[in-house]
Amino acid sequence: MMERIIPLWVVQVILAFIALFFVLFGINLLYMAYQINDPFSFIMTFFSSNLIILIGTVLFISFILKIYRGFNKNTEKKE
Repeated sequence: MMERIIPLWVVQVILAFIALFFVLFGINLLYMAYQINDPFSFIMTFFSSNLIILIGTVLFISFILKIYRGFNKNTEKKE
């Protein structure tokens, strides 16, 4: 079987950093929502920032769990 050029856990780490970026972007957007004076724009920005934070957090957790499971499988095979 061919070896991967880039290990799977490296890809998962990169994706975890991208998800973490979106969490931080959502938090920044939430902060900026409170600076808006228009009620409609505030509500739209507030809910969109919360959705970005939610999706980014779920993706970050899933990538971290995939990394953890991958390392556990590797340690079980070596024993």
